[in-house]
Amino acid sequence: MKASSLSFRTNVSTELDVSKISLFLVGTKWTYFTDRTSVKASELDLKMGHTLLSVLLLHLLNTFLYYGHAQVLDAVLMTDPNWSTFFTGEFVTFICDMNEGDDADWEYKINKDGRDYTCYNTYQRYTSEPLSARHSGDYQCVGRRRSSYSTKSSNTVSLTVSAKPKATLTADTTTISVGGSVILTCSVQNSVGWKYEWFRRTQRTSEVLVDPVRTNDELNTVISVSQGGIYQCRGTRGKPVYYTDISDEVTTEKTLSNEAVLRRQPDWTQMFRGERITLTCEIHGGETTQWVYEWRGPRRYVHWTDDNYQTFRVSKSSSGDYMCRSRPRDDSYSSTEWSKSITLSVSGKPKALLNADVRDIPVGGSVTLICSVNPSSGWEYYWYRDGKKSHSLTSQDAVFPSNGQISVSEGGLYRCRGGRGNPVYYTEYSDPVTINNIVPNRAVLTLQPNWPQIYRGEKRILKCEIHGGDIEWEYEWKSGGLIKPPNQNEFSIYAASSLHKGEYKCKGIMKTTKTSSTDWSDPISLLVLDNKPKAVLSVSPSWLSPGTSVTLSCEVEHSSAGWRFYWYKAVPDLSGTSYSYELLPGSINGTEQDSYILHGQTQTAGFRCRAGRGDPEYYSDYSDPTFVWSGDLHSAASLTVNPDTVQHFGSKSASLRCDGNSTKWRVSRFTDDGFQRQCFFWGTMNGSTCNLNWMWYGNAVYWCESGSAFSNAVNITGQYDDGIILVSPVHPVTEGDSVTLGCKLRTQNVLSNVFFYKDNKLIQNDSRGEMSISAVSESDEGFYKCQYSGKESPQSWMAVKKSSSENSSFPVLLITGLVCGVLLIILLLLLCCYKQSKDSCFIRSQSSNQRSAADDTINQNEALNNECSFPVNDESSDVTYSVIELKNVTKKGKKKRAEESAVYSVVKRRSSTDDSLTYAQVLPHQKDKAKRDKGESAAEETVYSEMKAGRAADQ
Repeated sequence: MKASSLSFRTNVSTELDVSKISLFLVGTKWTYFTDRTSVKASELDLKMGHTLLSVLLLHLLNTFLYYGHAQVLDAVLMTDPNWSTFFTGEFVTFICDMNEGDDADWEYKINKDGRDYTCYNTYQRYTSEPLSARHSGDYQCVGRRRSSYSTKSSNTVSLTVSAKPKATLTADTTTISVGGSVILTCSVQNSVGWKYEWFRRTQRTSEVLVDPVRTNDELNTVISVSQGGIYQCRGTRGKPVYYTDISDEVTTEKTLSNEAVLRRQPDWTQMFRGERITLTCEIHGGETTQWVYEWRGPRRYVHWTDDNYQTFRVSKSSSGDYMCRSRPRDDSYSSTEWSKSITLSVSGKPKALLNADVRDIPVGGSVTLICSVNPSSGWEYYWYRDGKKSHSLTSQDAVFPSNGQISVSEGGLYRCRGGRGNPVYYTEYSDPVTINNIVPNRAVLTLQPNWPQIYRGEKRILKCEIHGGDIEWEYEWKSGGLIKPPNQNEFSIYAASSLHKGEYKCKGIMKTTKTSSTDWSDPISLLVLDNKPKAVLSVSPSWLSPGTSVTLSCEVEHSSAGWRFYWYKAVPDLSGTSYSYELLPGSINGTEQDSYILHGQTQTAGFRCRAGRGDPEYYSDYSDPTFVWSGDLHSAASLTVNPDTVQHFGSKSASLRCDGNSTKWRVSRFTDDGFQRQCFFWGTMNGSTCNLNWMWYGNAVYWCESGSAFSNAVNITGQYDDGIILVSPVHPVTEGDSVTLGCKLRTQNVLSNVFFYKDNKLIQNDSRGEMSISAVSESDEGFYKCQYSGKESPQSWMAVKKSSSENSSFPVLLITGLVCGVLLIILLLLLCCYKQSKDSCFIRSQSSNQRSAADDTINQNEALNNECSFPVNDESSDVTYSVIELKNVTKKGKKKRAEESAVYSVVKRRSSTDDSLTYAQVLPHQKDKAKRDKGESAAEETVYSEMKAGRAADQ
């Protein structure tokens, strides 16, 4: 039909904007446009006469003329149907309207993407060929007036042509509950104008068009179904009708009210590889219905089958949940719900576990064995002894208190296994358990040496002994350590380590029966300490006084037994910062006592110790060097301080000077925090003088060392600059000499109103600034300090020594006594040679200190009780000591009178430039009484004397 149109333009002066409006008649429909959007604004179905239409047109024209200037509208291009998206095979009609003049005066053509799509012709409507993808693009209508050849162009219309679509079918669920329904939805994406057709089929029927139950949807987009089956849909639109491809299938199933119940036989929650199980699916209700069954399980999905049971042999892959359901044989789309699941747990073939409350049968008793297979049930148990697996034990062989228990009174090697099901399914045999008959013999475990605390690297022997009976034994051990002892009666630990620590037991097993044994021995616990022990040396006293002995005490960390102690004196090694060490006399083989007494020590000296025990001997680490200090000056080595006072300010300079028989010196300092350092750590060594660069704020002891000697030691106390110090002598003061004590600030001496204290008691509180003692006596020795204007100095010790005139007579008496002793020993030697024909003569040299095991043992307690010392203070004399050992010797086969005796002496001398030191030891020895002949009189007493001269520093 030819379209009639009326076009005009008005400028509407409103607050919105100027509008361009077109109204034209297509058939019986008037269409209203604005050229800004070039889209249909409204449609009016005009089924009224020309009169009404004329009135309406006049009214509209009047309205437009009222608002302003009338103008002619632009050309308009429309599509029918008015869709933006088309699909391959559909048709579209283009409608071109110039909105001006008589339509017969116009020729039309269609441009696509700016190029001619059709040629000029007189047809306003153009229907395309079946669309394809190449028709996608932008279209425009161009009109040319025949009379004037003027042209007008329409708006642009965009078309998109896609491949033929496929309907999409979705379901909220595919299972129709009892009495319910499911909702199906059909759609074609990214397009409009569709109506939908629905289809249903079954495996036994062909596809039929469904008259669906609609859900208030005239387009059939959504339908509700309550019948199971296979559903599909497709979309339709346009004239001629255009069909989409049909959707994928959606299968719905109707749930029946019948209940499926799954059962298993045997009903064991835990199954084992190789066992058989039967699952049965029972349907409650509808007993007359012929059913088929579906099964679901791990790696097992059995579609419909006539069998309501499944029997199979399980494996580990069979573990999981199992379910079943059923449907009538003639209805493929109705079924019961899935049954409740049964969980199956499958493990590998089990092994029986055999336990015994005890494994040793007491005399006349029995033990109980328990066999189990965990975690599972339904087992019967079978018992075997001594490897006879073909015949299980019966009630004639043992007592069976209950299933899984057996009571036996005979030793042997026992096993068990479990069995269940029909046919019987057997477990693996248990590990064997040895049951022993306990014999009355007793196992005793000993440790040699018997020191349960062991250090890494020490040697020990564990020995297992069986008491009672002459029987051949094999041995078994229990060890808490990581190293298991061999099945022998001895376990030798050659170098102990942390692998050996723990508790050890042993027992004996008869070689003849193998099942008869002793009870376990009492345990021995070994504690192995990883760190090598260190000796700790202490000296008493630390400062020497005339005539005072010095006691060295050595102990080992982690106190333990069996140690012998070795004693060393320090010899300065000026090539470095350390010392070399020499053994002290009498300690070459060590001492059982943990102390060593030095008599007549007069000079500063350093010592250290270590301990050893066992065979081969295991040694501790050496102790740190420990010093005993002397304040007396000696010509061989002496230390002087400048300024000559004990206390010093930290900011003031001080120097230490070494003098004596050496050209090379070093100065040592021992601070009150326990550290020893040489001068180069805290000062500057210039020849024999050490200048302090850094004063220790506290108490420190200083001394000089040469290659062979130690000097006197001095105490020096460092004080902060804002404090006060006591001015007191560094060296001991000789009795009878005068001494003056003063008090000093950092910048000046205090001249008045100073309080002086001795041993914390006020001894002077007048206006004087010094305290003088005109003649010092022994009672003046003590700790002194001063106090001034609220400030108090540290305490310092003032030592008092005896005058040289009092000490000079003692060395003379000592030397005289020593010479008389030597003469007496010589007479005894002559007497010994005279008796040589009748008695054995034992001359003991210096090397005889290392005696063989066959010699008599020195009683060291008696030796210590017979020590004597004779100090010699003359610096020019030699240091002499003697060791006298008393031994009772009995000559085999002869009787000797108790009063007969022989004395032997060896005299050795060494030169010394140091102070003399003399000591003597008397060591009586008793022969073993067990070796004496019966009725034998007391043995002759033999006296040995050893005299050695050496430096006092060696002691």
